[in-house]
Amino acid sequence: MSGKNYRSAKTGQFVSKKTAQNRPATTLSEARDGGQTGRSRSSKTGQFVTDSYAKTHPSTTVKEK
Repeated sequence: MSGKNYRSAKTGQFVSKKTAQNRPATTLSEARDGGQTGRSRSSKTGQFVTDSYAKTHPSTTVKEK
């Protein structure tokens, strides 16, 4: 299935597209079936970040499993 899922950077829970649009700084879009890396990613930029950065910015990063 193609498309996107939206996830809260604060909770890691999936959210609706509308919620993601209303809260772009704290939500992350990801491709469905996009694979998993086990790394942390910024919800603001979508870029991978270090574990230490993720630990100090938990409300704007999400860890992929």
